[in-house]
Amino acid sequence: MSLRSVNEIRMSLSAAPLEALDALVIQFLDDPRAGVQAAVAVARRRLAADEAERTRVFRMMALQSTLHEAGYAVIAGVDEVGRGALAGPVSAAAVVLDVRTHVAGLDDSKRLKPAVRESVAQRVREAAIAISVAHVTPQRIDALGIAAANTLAMRTAIDGLSLSVDHVIADGLAVDLRILSTFVVGGDRQCACVAAASVVAKVDRDALMRELDGDYPGYGLAANKGYGTADHLEAIERIGPSPIHRLSFTPCGQHRLF
Repeated sequence: MSLRSVNEIRMSLSAAPLEALDALVIQFLDDPRAGVQAAVAVARRRLAADEAERTRVFRMMALQSTLHEAGYAVIAGVDEVGRGALAGPVSAAAVVLDVRTHVAGLDDSKRLKPAVRESVAQRVREAAIAISVAHVTPQRIDALGIAAANTLAMRTAIDGLSLSVDHVIADGLAVDLRILSTFVVGGDRQCACVAAASVVAKVDRDALMRELDGDYPGYGLAANKGYGTADHLEAIERIGPSPIHRLSFTPCGQHRLF
């Protein structure tokens, strides 16, 4: 049997799925050719990076695992986005994940680039036991105040889940979610189910803001997602706020509706 070329082995190692890579690496450990050993080293670094990522995500399940051991069967992670925006809703997601589930790349939505965030959100949707997203309108924000609207968004997301939840893990400081809850500051970086909620809420709200950009052009909502960027502030000054701006927020309330 002819010896496989270095390039063939390099391509084989590069294309192999992670679950098959370890066994493939073993086949070439004793090949003395420098090019093969270089390809093996690259493959082993790939395996090490995957193991480190799995360990990171596994550690993000620690709090949920502890709560399961305490007797809580169904646990949802909850997070919100859009609290500081000048336009559009405040949005929240509730996500139930099996504690054994590994969602590759899962992290706080703010730490993920948009394309990566979209991919992670899709993986969350495929892996989750249940997901619910809730949006609280600018009009409700103006009527209730942002803190109460934020709480309402989280409560509504929890209520919208397709199964009954025993306990909630939420990002931030404690509020009344009308269910037994554990609050973790920075929870979207530390708890997998909260990170999943963070990503889903962000991706859903961003998609909504892109739609609203078509309905209310001129504010750059597709790009700024309703936040107070320089171009958005200039547009409010020039055009005035739209019906989806939060009039209780400065500077929106200082101008008449367009």
